[in-house]
Amino acid sequence: MEKFFKLKEHGTDVKTEVVAGATTFLSMVYILAVNPSMLAAAGLDSASVFTATAVSAAIATLFMAFFANYPVALASGMGLNAYFAYSVCIPLAEAGVTDPYKIALAAVLVEGIVFVLLSFCNFRERLVNDVPANLKYAITAGIGLFITLIGLKGAGIVIGSASTLVDLGSFASPQFVLAMIGLIIVAVLYHFNVKGYILIGILATWVLGMIAQAIGWYVVDPEVGAYSLFPSLSGASFIPVAPTWFAFDFHWIGSHIIDFVVIVFSFLYVDLFDTVGTLIGVASKGDLLDEDGNLPRAKGALMADAVGTIVGACMGTSTVTSYVESSAGVANGGRTGLTAVSTAVLFIVALFFSPIFLAIPSFATTPALVWVGLLMIGAVKNISFDGDIADTVGAFLALIMMPFTYSIANGIMFGILSWVILKVLTKKAKDVPVVMWVAAAVFAVRVYTLINPF
Repeated sequence: MEKFFKLKEHGTDVKTEVVAGATTFLSMVYILAVNPSMLAAAGLDSASVFTATAVSAAIATLFMAFFANYPVALASGMGLNAYFAYSVCIPLAEAGVTDPYKIALAAVLVEGIVFVLLSFCNFRERLVNDVPANLKYAITAGIGLFITLIGLKGAGIVIGSASTLVDLGSFASPQFVLAMIGLIIVAVLYHFNVKGYILIGILATWVLGMIAQAIGWYVVDPEVGAYSLFPSLSGASFIPVAPTWFAFDFHWIGSHIIDFVVIVFSFLYVDLFDTVGTLIGVASKGDLLDEDGNLPRAKGALMADAVGTIVGACMGTSTVTSYVESSAGVANGGRTGLTAVSTAVLFIVALFFSPIFLAIPSFATTPALVWVGLLMIGAVKNISFDGDIADTVGAFLALIMMPFTYSIANGIMFGILSWVILKVLTKKAKDVPVVMWVAAAVFAVRVYTLINPF
């Protein structure tokens, strides 16, 4: 291990790396509860999604360990899973498409293949650098608001209204009350720097829910989506359920090529910033950047993301990406790929505890979704609202259109189109990078297909 991971060179040892890996795992294991719940809304079997999430996370993280030697873990990305379920699958289902998740998985597969190709060059970094900073921050903040809205909806805190579109749910609902208590628990644990605070918040909310069910406050009623909160602990239930292998639908794509390109592009766009931003942030925290501020072995790190995404798509889960929670392990001394190996092993171990994770109700994952939204909305403080009008309006539209239209893709579309149009109208067309022209052209065609569907 010393020879392969170069522990002494990085000023660390085996014990430190293993503890750091466990810390990273505790910080991000909430995805094993959230992702099955999220993708179940897309029509996928939650038990199969659980298996796919754990295995794809382990494979991608091991790839990061052995090909890049970084203490970075990967799993199905928050925001990307929301886009998968609520911006792709649900609208397609409403349009009459059968098994829309097969189309979404095909898009994730194509995205992963494109990322493999882009990882052999510096095009990914150039894409990130050429996008205006205001748009980058607005997209991050907008996704945070979108994820928050999903979490609040899942607990009945925000409900639909015929007169005002949205309204406040009932304070008498146990889901409402318990989700808010869970959020307070997460906040308190975060304040005291408790490791795994998000997971603890989820589990605490779930336990309170089981108590509520035992005393009769929470009433089991499958017809309204209120299922028993007690897990099935039979021996067979601990055997991992097979993932949904190769569930791709390429037939629909042939007659809806523009729609599919937009879906893939949106996956690419969001994943780009997630991956590169996370890698740079975690590497900076661990003093792993070189003297020029660049990320050594960047291609290997980016390839791990691409490989994880392809594996995840083949197994039936949304885009796999680097997790910013890896910084928790780095803060605890993790410096090499051995940290990532430790995290990957724990994801494999978690496979055999599926009954626990799958019994966690959506209202218990609300604190996690809202808290991740809170962390992401922090990017809004970096947005400049008093500079170039294209930067200002583009960022604002990207920020608001995600939650208000319930679509990450719509937010990106409005942000990019308005930015390019305003640059042209203010006689600054020469300042528009090639990648922004291409993106604007893609979304312009998308607008045309919305007006004149094939």
